[in-house]
Order: sequence, then C-alpha cells, then structure tokens
Amino acid sequence: MFGTSGIRGRVGDEVTAELALSVGRAVASEGHDRVVVGRDVRESGSMLVDAIGAGLRECGADVVTVGVESTPTIARAIAHLDADAGVVVTASHNPAEDNGIKLWTPSGKAFGPEKRKAIERRVREDDFELAAWDGVGDRTGRDGVRDHHADALRKAVSLERSPSVVVDVGNGAGGITAAVLDDLGCRVRTLNGQRDGSFPGRPSEPTEETLETLSTLVAGTDAELGIAHDGDADRMVAVDETGTFVPKDALLALFARAAAGEGDRVAAPVDTSLAVDDALAAVGASLTRTRVGDVYVAERTTESDVVFGGEPSGAWIWPEETRCPDGPLAACKLVELVAGRGALAALVAEIEGYPIRRTSIEVEDKRAVMAEVSERVSERYDDIDTLDGVRVGTEAGWFLLRASGTQPLIRVTAEARSASDADELFETARTMVSETVGTDA
Repeated sequence: MFGTSGIRGRVGDEVTAELALSVGRAVASEGHDRVVVGRDVRESGSMLVDAIGAGLRECGADVVTVGVESTPTIARAIAHLDADAGVVVTASHNPAEDNGIKLWTPSGKAFGPEKRKAIERRVREDDFELAAWDGVGDRTGRDGVRDHHADALRKAVSLERSPSVVVDVGNGAGGITAAVLDDLGCRVRTLNGQRDGSFPGRPSEPTEETLETLSTLVAGTDAELGIAHDGDADRMVAVDETGTFVPKDALLALFARAAAGEGDRVAAPVDTSLAVDDALAAVGASLTRTRVGDVYVAERTTESDVVFGGEPSGAWIWPEETRCPDGPLAACKLVELVAGRGALAALVAEIEGYPIRRTSIEVEDKRAVMAEVSERVSERYDDIDTLDGVRVGTEAGWFLLRASGTQPLIRVTAEARSASDADELFETARTMVSETVGTDA
C-alpha cells in the first residue's frame, strides 16, 4: 500500500474515498488524538480530505483542517497546532490523474516503516477502534499556517543583497516561495502561479525537459536564477543565470557543502553521486548513505552529527528547521548562497561532475531477480553494500542494482570518474541483470 513516499495512484482505481476513510480510521485507532489534515491543488483532494476526516473523527480523533497548502507548510503546522500527526493529500510530482496520502509526525518527518506497517495492517484487516456516539472527534478549521511557515523561512536566511529570481510554481501549492522572496527584498517574477490541479502550464514534475519556459525567461532577463517546484512544493530544482538546468547532484553538493563542516555528516541515498563525497571531503565532512526515499534520509538526520539531508530527486532537509523536505526553504537557501557567494553557474562549476549511466530493466519477479543478482555480485566483489539493493564500490567508481519500489523494474546505475570506466561498470551491472532474467536487455 505504501511506496517510498506514501500512498499514490490513480484516483478511482488505487486511490479512493474508501481507502482514505480506512486510512483515517487507522491513524486514529493507532492513538493519534489530534490530526492536521490538508491537501495540494488537485480537485480530487477535497473528496479525499472529507473521507480522511470522517475516518479520523469516527475513531475519536479531533481533526484540524488547514485547506490547500504546500506539503512542508502542513507538516510544519502539526507541532504549531499541538497535533500529534498530520495527513497530506497529495500525489506530489505525479500526473494530474493521480492523488495520494502521506502521513507525518510533529517533527516534520514522514511516518517510518513501523508506523506505516501498523496503518497498513489495520486497513488490510479492517481493524479499527470506532468511537461511541458521544466520543466522535471534533472538526475545526485553522487559518494562518502559511504565515507560520513564511515567518520561519524569513528567519532561516540572511541575504547580503537581493537577487532577481524567477519562481515557477507549476500551478501547484508553492506560491509561498515567491511571497517570501518578495518579503526578503528580491525582485521576483512568477510562472504558472495560478493554482490548477490539472497542471496546464507544465507537468507537475520539474525536470530539465519540463522547465523550458523557465530557462528561456531566466536567460532572457536580468534574473540571477530560476526556482521550480512540483505540485506540493516538497521538491525544489533550479536553473542558473544562463537558463541552464542545475544538475540535481550538483545542487545536493552545494547545499551539503554549505551546511556541513569539519566532522559533520550529510545523509543522502545510495545512488548519490561521487561529486557529493568529494565536495564534503573538501570541508572535512562526510556522506552517510541511506535507502532511497526522503523518509529514510529524514530518519538519518535524527543522528546528532547529521546536519543536512538530501535526495537528488529535489528533496532537501535541514533538520534544525524541519525534517520534512521543504522546497520553499531550499529556494530561500539557494538564493542566500547566490546573494553571498556569487553567480550560480560559477558555484556549480566548482562541483566536479562525473559520468553516470542509468537504465531500468523490466522483470516479472523483481524480488527473485534481486536475490539471484545479489548472489552473483557477492561471488565476484568484496566492497558490497546491501542497504538498498546491491551497491558495489570499485577503485574506478560504483554501480547499483535496485528493485523499483513501485514498478516491476530493476534500476541499474553506474558512475565513475572517467567515461570509459562508467561505461564498463554500467555494462557489467546491466549484463548481470539481463543474464539473470534471460534477456538481451
């Protein structure tokens, strides 16, 4: 039921009001007495919020609704409103026909594996603790959570000057970014600022391919950078002053290097580039690798010497602020870097880039394939990490074989400090999978 980032799927198929009702019942039955509920801009979210709220109240929990807001705004509101859990109805960067449900703790961290298993078991077994007629929970609405988030963002940065910025909201819930940057004195232009859950301006996921308009506008104006969010603004990516898309590994390295110092650690997934290791080594810090998924990165940031966490997907976590990936916070932090350290293109050029190769191979039974591939790898290599899939380190670089969390696919990734070594590692890894499944993939 849960993937690496909550529940997601096609509305009316995988995601229904019936499922939302059951999730609400399960959250309350697990002992959460006061729950914040909000959603992104998708119209189906209104129906799902109603169903979740009904399930929560039916099992005795009080519901605090906060309307349409970014995911980090809602996650931050949990502690602010003295709640003990939060539910965000969002499919994040997925297409308009999808929706989903993500569960949050007061720290801003998503429910971890054990909490998710408990919810999933109750839904599967229809095991709910329904309240008596006089024990049904209350429902109240609260305004002001965006102001609370905005105030925290303004306090989190200090700008030496006020750059010109273009913010592509992507028709989603991340308009808070433009508002806060304007408050900080920046010259702000917006793209796709109208909230619309059909995402008419561009697809919800911000990528180099979908941000052509942003790149063109930044390159053709005096803007010093462009910012883009997905539908619920938990992600943030950027283009530099020339309109060039900033590689996500480079963005991770920039944030990590700025946050960390001697002896500090930064959390990032097993598929993170060697460029991040090198950037951290230059300041006396190091990388600690996690499973893929922002919940695993957030969990690692609970360790005292982990000062930052990030995923190349565009999810960035400053644990002293919140353990929820906060796209608006990341935008403010990036503007602060540009204001204090100079042009974004020059900053990116300081990060060494290495050739990386990726593909996905379709399989019928990904668990069985991974079990056999793991055995093959262990017979051949010594430097093996099985935290999430099988990651092999060599003198030249590394490769990773990992089962997709949501599809019948094996992900193959390889990186090295030279193109020829990357090609060789990639071919070795790809061949191991294709030989296991008996194809010419």
